[in-house]
Amino acid sequence: MDHLGELQEYIDKLKRGDALSNNATYRSYLKDMRFEIPENLPDAKSLIIIAVSDRLMIVGFHLDGRLHEIMLPPQYYASGLTDEDFRKYISTEVVKGSECKLERTTKVHLKLLAVRSGLGQYGRNNLCYVEGMGSLLKLTAYFTDYQFEKDDWTQMKMMDGCKNCSICMTHCPTKCISKERFVIDVGKCVTLYNEVEGEFPEWIPHDAHNSLVGCMHCQLACPANQEAVKLKGRLGDVTEEETKKILEGEPDEELLTSLTRKLRKFVPAQSKEHFPIFTRNLKALLPRH
Repeated sequence: MDHLGELQEYIDKLKRGDALSNNATYRSYLKDMRFEIPENLPDAKSLIIIAVSDRLMIVGFHLDGRLHEIMLPPQYYASGLTDEDFRKYISTEVVKGSECKLERTTKVHLKLLAVRSGLGQYGRNNLCYVEGMGSLLKLTAYFTDYQFEKDDWTQMKMMDGCKNCSICMTHCPTKCISKERFVIDVGKCVTLYNEVEGEFPEWIPHDAHNSLVGCMHCQLACPANQEAVKLKGRLGDVTEEETKKILEGEPDEELLTSLTRKLRKFVPAQSKEHFPIFTRNLKALLPRH
């Protein structure tokens, strides 16, 4: 907890210096993010952050007698791990059976916390890399009243391999990564636009679209992900009838139920409210659309 003020000051400094994009969607993501002790755990002493390795998934869409294989990055489907699973892991592997209170949080900047805690390091693409996982991972954090004996706080730094490497920059189709600034230009990142509804900006090249949501251009090319990207998995294939319904943008309950199961709770596949994202993104990825 001694470092919360330092972490928040770093974020505030980025905002004051205009290092963070002023894109309204991006700013809305940051609106409720703050490094502060939760009200329902005022005696918190530490933050526990956990990285879970997850695979890049492939989804097969059948259309016009052909199979189109499209990527779905780890952050966008359910891993199957529950709050109970994490609490059990912390109890047995982290605090070794000691009694402690735990409060899960989604209100802190997880990548920054992971890097400063020594769990991971930043890549030039601003993603967090953990040894043995690359950047294909999910982060989860808990406040706790448990007092750890050792403080492994580290300085923020980029991976050594990034210093003389520009592969992610050359593979980014919108040039949102540069050597001139450590924080990427989020306003140019494809991910910012394919996570929410609306028309894609005209300046995004058609071949920039590569995943059902998110973007994998820099991660696939990154040498630090050489092993992680080999561990691809596969989700359930989407039938020709289902693919056509997605493209038409008029899902029924049967389709929503089927897609939720096949795509492991991929958010745009679960409700009519978010379905336009699914339709737009799939149209951008299929050759004839």
